[in-house]
Amino acid sequence: MFKDRISQDIKAAMKAKDAPRLSALRMIMAELQVKEKEKGLAVDDSTAILLLQSMIRKRREAIEQFRTGGREDLAQREEHEISVIQVYLPEQLTDDEIRSHTQAAITELGARGPQDMGKLMGVLMKRVSGKADGGSVSRIVKEELQKLQA
Repeated sequence: MFKDRISQDIKAAMKAKDAPRLSALRMIMAELQVKEKEKGLAVDDSTAILLLQSMIRKRREAIEQFRTGGREDLAQREEHEISVIQVYLPEQLTDDEIRSHTQAAITELGARGPQDMGKLMGVLMKRVSGKADGGSVSRIVKEELQKLQA
């Protein structure tokens, strides 16, 4: 279970006096606890994975804004948090692997162009849930569907 593993890692970070890691781990734990209070029950692994992916997406957006604003120090802190969060996610698919799943789904569904994007995304996100972020999947699906139009 995610919470147990994170609790153990919090203790290890405290013993090691690793303040940046400890801060990131406490943030993850807090997000999980908020989600549990919203649902009224323990967060399962699939929900936790989606939550962690959302946290990474928010941090990537923040990094972009910090760099635009010339705050490299804050951008680096966000990057460190991403590296801590990623430890708890399953291994992510490469673009080539996502492309392979996309091409298989296009063949199965008989997709013909951009008008089939919604159907394709629905099928693919179920297949790659937790293993790829929606932004990467969406980008690759668009590329593959545009190839069909050419």
